Amino acid sequence: MRILGKFAYLPMAAAGVLTATIAGNALANDELKALAADPKNWAMPTGDYANTRFSKLNQINKDNAKDLQVKWTFSTGVLRGHEGGPLVIGDVMYVHTPFPNIVYALDLKNDGKILWKYEPKQDPSVIAIMCCDTVNRGPAYGDGKIILYQADTMVTALDAKTGKVAWQAQNGEKIDGSLSESGTSAPMVVKDKVIVGVSGAEYGVRGHLTAYNLSDGKRAWRAYSTGPDSETLIDPEKTTHLGKPVGKDSGMNTWEGEQWKTGGGTTWGWYAYDPELNLIYYGTGNPSTWNPNQRPGDNRWSMTIFARDADTGMAKWAYQMTPHDEWDYDGVNEMILVDDMEIMGQPRDVLVHFDRNGFGYTLDRATGELLVAKKYDPTVNWATEVVMDPKSDQYGRPQVVDKYSTEHNGEDFNTTGVCPAALGTKDQQPATYSPKTKLFYVPTNHVCMDYEPYRVSYTAGQAYVGATVNMYPTPNSHGGMGNFIAWDAAKGEIVWSKPEQFSVWSGALATEGDVIFYGTLEGYIKAVDMQGNELYKFKTPSGIIGNINTFEHGGKQYIAVLSGVGGWAGIGLAGGLLAAEGAAAWQQAVSGEKAPTDESKSIATAGLGAVGGYAALAEYTTLGGQLTVFGLPD
Repeated sequence: MRILGKFAYLPMAAAGVLTATIAGNALANDELKALAADPKNWAMPTGDYANTRFSKLNQINKDNAKDLQVKWTFSTGVLRGHEGGPLVIGDVMYVHTPFPNIVYALDLKNDGKILWKYEPKQDPSVIAIMCCDTVNRGPAYGDGKIILYQADTMVTALDAKTGKVAWQAQNGEKIDGSLSESGTSAPMVVKDKVIVGVSGAEYGVRGHLTAYNLSDGKRAWRAYSTGPDSETLIDPEKTTHLGKPVGKDSGMNTWEGEQWKTGGGTTWGWYAYDPELNLIYYGTGNPSTWNPNQRPGDNRWSMTIFARDADTGMAKWAYQMTPHDEWDYDGVNEMILVDDMEIMGQPRDVLVHFDRNGFGYTLDRATGELLVAKKYDPTVNWATEVVMDPKSDQYGRPQVVDKYSTEHNGEDFNTTGVCPAALGTKDQQPATYSPKTKLFYVPTNHVCMDYEPYRVSYTAGQAYVGATVNMYPTPNSHGGMGNFIAWDAAKGEIVWSKPEQFSVWSGALATEGDVIFYGTLEGYIKAVDMQGNELYKFKTPSGIIGNINTFEHGGKQYIAVLSGVGGWAGIGLAGGLLAAEGAAAWQQAVSGEKAPTDESKSIATAGLGAVGGYAALAEYTTLGGQLTVFGLPD
């Protein structure tokens, strides 16, 4: 089985045949592919273009993982949520932080000595518009540059050797003079371009994906999620949705009036790339506002998987997973690309996506044909199924259960017991895939909610949410708020499930050594075998929402992870919204031990609903910012 990004790159054509521009682009791209193909490095944010997060390193294996020990640590000097993970290229590790988005280059030959440090100067007002903590999911590498995407949406290219600024490009813009767009995602370098998205749907931002020239930072193309075909880069006759042309201006006429101008569909997740098809894959987020009564229609192209040409940005196909989203089920989670997956006896090159809405999707990545759509948490209740019959007018649409709809005849209505909660059965924390088992290993949330829409008006730079949410553990279940599962994407079945007390908010890692790693919100890094049996765990100084990776240096394999509780699940701690006393008061109210106080009631819906749901987290961890590197005994 071929895994994209982990294969030997093709030799270049004879230099004399290539123009100088093409040669330069090919050299830059071939360098990155070669670095990513060497498992000693971790040269891309998700390890490879296919987002598999699989490593061929096997020195650490299921037999000796129990012997892992801390080798060294590094304090980032910043609190709040540490998502993403470090890059490792040769003898240098590149570590990032949440706002103010510091980048460190560490010398692996000299106990992590700081080679250089870059701290950008940013408008601090950006903090106020970052919906769910001041996170950053890490830098990218290409053509001798470290690409940092800052909170204020500045794309900064740094010389990888010196940390000096090579170029900068302002990706976002002020709307009516107010800052609404922010940057939280990891860039992706494809050929001669840097691909970046944008955050801010909760502020009425219109989402877009943008490509900049890797050489000088000039904008190459931009594709909006909503709006006219000329701005969404859609050909109404050639771009397809489930095999049919999408039709003219589909990103406008599925909205009422000009609501598409503040329509959300932001692009703050992870991006994948198929070099053979030359297609970039990514998901768009929720429509704005969260109040579905205020935006009738399917609200295309929010909640959508896009396949776009890497050179032009033109959309080849799109698939909208949650038309007219009523629950804030962003579609930005990673797309994982796998070749030759056998589905109904036929090998298919597929894209696998675990959506916030609780369904795991398997699609043909060349055509966008929907092959599998099944719940990857059996307690998902907002929809019964996704219709798979191509002859049905409901083909590809989830069948919404009226009881859990948050739209009731234009009236505000408190819908209770919706599963999953707005943060989804899985948020942005990326899954991993093992070609050895042909299974996906998925960090999940086990959380439900009450959801009450309210009418809201748009003002640039102000919150444009329109719903009050209260989250809590899924009732009548194992009592925890998370599971770590193994998933068969060909059949749409859970193979095994390992419950956790809190949501599993870290990115997972699978290795050739038959070990899978993940982290927990309490701060544990855990190693399990391919059947989910625990091999090792260690509690780091703060909750883990970072993505675990691995590298080899000096002939030895290491495991690395960033600790620092935060993100949406940890916003109560990261944002100072939750004190231990308040957490205890709310937990007593939930359990019925005491009547809720005004203070504990306010906790329930703070942080867009997450603070109340994760109130007990304050009893297990606190803020931090640390890189921990593990290895086997010398």
